[in-house]
Amino acid sequence: MSGINRQLNHMMETEIHVPVGSPTIRKFQIFVDEHNVMEGAMKLIKELRPGWDPNLIRTKLFTDGTTNKLVGCYVEDCLDDVVLVRVYGNKTELIVDRDNELKSFQVLHANGCAPRLYCTFQNGICYEFMQGRALDTQDVRDPVLLRLIAREMARIHAIHAHNGCIPKPNLWIKMRKYFSLVATEFTDQASNIRIQQEVPSQEVLEQEMMWMKEHLSQLGSPVVLCHNDLLCKNIIHNAKEGMSEPDYNLYPSREMQLDWLHTYLQAYKLFTKKGEEVSQLELETLYVQVNKFALASHFFWGFWALIQAKYSTIDFDFLGYAVLRFNQYFKTKPDVMALEIPK
Repeated sequence: MSGINRQLNHMMETEIHVPVGSPTIRKFQIFVDEHNVMEGAMKLIKELRPGWDPNLIRTKLFTDGTTNKLVGCYVEDCLDDVVLVRVYGNKTELIVDRDNELKSFQVLHANGCAPRLYCTFQNGICYEFMQGRALDTQDVRDPVLLRLIAREMARIHAIHAHNGCIPKPNLWIKMRKYFSLVATEFTDQASNIRIQQEVPSQEVLEQEMMWMKEHLSQLGSPVVLCHNDLLCKNIIHNAKEGMSEPDYNLYPSREMQLDWLHTYLQAYKLFTKKGEEVSQLELETLYVQVNKFALASHFFWGFWALIQAKYSTIDFDFLGYAVLRFNQYFKTKPDVMALEIPK
């Protein structure tokens, strides 16, 4: 096989394909200043909702996000139609594939798992506001909500969005890209001093990455369509509030994890037409896989936070968050690696 054909095959295996018949997404040549989001948002609303009276339009700035800026626009006292304007954070194109993000949005919407995408603009998107309440760390431990979340995640993972190709993972590709950015982009002396004092050295990080790829690739975990940013605040309940410092004291116990994973497996097998019976072997195997891949999650978000520390204009201690994630990786690694897939 020629190099070009191999490259095309790899693209087919990692790219997301939008379902045939999906609505065409409108594109506006409008740039929204992240320091003055309201002005740009009003230009977009004029295009998307020309019938709205400008004097009655109200806006709400959401301040939880740590990657993008988000503002909701609506007509006074009418919350049935709220347009969300998301402005991409500075240099976030370095860490997010925006084209694949749009395709994922469309695929998830087509399968009833995401709101409607209204348009794109030069540095962001507009989409439908979903009524409801954003969950917190206590909510996701609630037995009823826990099972609802497991079923919805199974629904997303059961979506095949690769045009008949067997999908290949891009975790290691993205992590290697993040590592390269961290290794080359930090030239600010103050940042460098803090990184040298608090973050593991580049040699250690690279060594751990290579070790993870070699050992985790042997687990046989299936490759599925992922949300990739499933924080509590990104889960909306009741169809009617991004990020605080994680409290690892709330990390779910083995019993709670097995309960969640059983619901997930049962729903996944149902959505993929493989029955509903979940064996103890399947359950224990997934438990080990999930906990070992949690190590990769710590590294992935540690790198993300270091890159955000360099470029983001959002008021958040990204370096501190990176340190927290890397510390948790090294703290949990011995116990996690002692877990074995049952025979």
